[in-house]
Amino acid sequence: MSVNSLVMGRDAAALLQDWHSVANLIDHTLLSPAANSRDVLRLCAEAKQFGFYSVMVNPSWVALAAAQVHGTPVKVGTVVGFPLGANLSVTKLAEAATAAQNGAYDLDMVINIGALKSGDRVLVQTEIRSLVQVAHEHGAILKVILEMALLSQEEKILACALAAEAGADFVKTSTGFAASGATAADVALMRGVVGHDIGVKAAGGIRTAAQLTEMVEAGANRIGASASVAIVRELGAPGE
Repeated sequence: MSVNSLVMGRDAAALLQDWHSVANLIDHTLLSPAANSRDVLRLCAEAKQFGFYSVMVNPSWVALAAAQVHGTPVKVGTVVGFPLGANLSVTKLAEAATAAQNGAYDLDMVINIGALKSGDRVLVQTEIRSLVQVAHEHGAILKVILEMALLSQEEKILACALAAEAGADFVKTSTGFAASGATAADVALMRGVVGHDIGVKAAGGIRTAAQLTEMVEAGANRIGASASVAIVRELGAPGE
């Protein structure tokens, strides 16, 4: 499975001069439980207008979003086992398969954090590997949300290694529902562990162009943000 071209170091500075390129790194995100159909329609319209990589919505909105962006380059993403990761594996597998059938291309799943903290590497990795298989069978990709704010340094390294070994397409920092979200230090750690073969997605609390820049320079090649429009307008996109 291919991921966005990796953009780091000096290349990041060049990319960030062009708001169109920045937009194509962003999963335009709406995961509020209070979001309604009008909000989803607005999200999709913004994604098409600015050229965001995808719209990231809760599972119940996948079919609506897929219909709205059909025929455009914008992809549909959704979440699996969100936001706690504590679902049974069979539940996550069914959720992932249904989402892909409804039109989701990006599947962002939350690891079983409690299992990781219990030292159950087999459960964590087996679940990820099974979800990778489901995603790939449906032509989708799997991102693994590690919820870094809840992990020790050793657990962060282990979680990244388990996800990479299981064939995940991306590792991702956060759900955005924990006490804190993405940090440049965590992104750099993740990139250091997984290397350049899979993606790193920074998400959670990224609201400005400066924060996005920091994450890209640390090694992220996908950004999850709900403030996407404000970010690209900071960089020169037309609008209010």
